[in-house]
Amino acid sequence: MSRTSEVLIQKPSPTLNTVLMVENVLKNSKESAVSIAEIKRMLPKQVNHYTLKAILEYLEESNKIAVSLKGITWIQNNNSNLKKAIAKGLEL
Repeated sequence: MSRTSEVLIQKPSPTLNTVLMVENVLKNSKESAVSIAEIKRMLPKQVNHYTLKAILEYLEESNKIAVSLKGITWIQNNNSNLKKAIAKGLEL
């Protein structure tokens, strides 16, 4: 079998600095929902489209962002008071 007929597709693997850069842009965004095009404009460095999509997929899987029809929203909250209130709260 010939190896020339096989197509190897490699997923983009972003660096930690790039992931952190995208996280900071989303955390500090003034709008509640941001499109991918807006994220690209807000980033201090240019990021490949497929790399950005891979980062957004990771952030969504780790429950840091929510993706909707209106755009992408940062949802992670590290507020300890909120965590305590949820733990002590009653479920209705």
